[in-house]
Amino acid sequence: MPDDPSHFDVLLTGGRVSGKLCDVGVVGGRVAALGDLSAAARRGAAQQNLDCTGLEILPGVIDSQVHFREPGGEHKENLQSGSRAALLGGVTSVFDMPNTSPPTTSAARLEEKIQRAQGRVHCHVGFYIGAAEHNLDQLDQLESLAHCAGVKLFMGSSTGSLLVAEPELIKRLLACGARRIAVHSEDEARLVARRGLARVVEDHPLWRDARTAWSATSKLIEWAKQARRSIH
Repeated sequence: MPDDPSHFDVLLTGGRVSGKLCDVGVVGGRVAALGDLSAAARRGAAQQNLDCTGLEILPGVIDSQVHFREPGGEHKENLQSGSRAALLGGVTSVFDMPNTSPPTTSAARLEEKIQRAQGRVHCHVGFYIGAAEHNLDQLDQLESLAHCAGVKLFMGSSTGSLLVAEPELIKRLLACGARRIAVHSEDEARLVARRGLARVVEDHPLWRDARTAWSATSKLIEWAKQARRSIH
């Protein structure tokens, strides 16, 4: 990188990058220079100067799984409060989960979330489309919509109503579309059979144990290989 371009939008000086003293010059929202940029700072080569002495300069974090609970659960969190909290913690991009109420399973519900985000979201945001039995054959179109972060499949029941647990339905889903699918991978039959183990909150890891995740994931990997589909 050039160590002293003629102009910066933002110049961060005196901070540390990966533990070493390093100034950062930004142009057009991108890092344009790293190193000793004190000469640029002295001649006023930036629109904005930030003194980062004593601070560690980090890139913005991407959180690929957030639950902002809007619509339907705003008493817990919403798009505005969740994105503000994310930004305060250094998270500059988030992918919001679809298990809201109602769930995000159609183009119309995705558009509703986008409209709700207008003027209220403080970081970059994308929204997952939830896989459901009624939309499996439309997922290839839904995953290509603007602001769609991808498809989220719940193989095991979690918060909300989204669930696709039957093997043949999951295989059909994997064959419909091309983008990587994010998966809540738990064996629903095992969850149902062991539900009685969850008497108090502390029983949660006993009920939803490692075998529950392993059972679903081992099958999912084989199905994904057959469909030549990437999963996460």
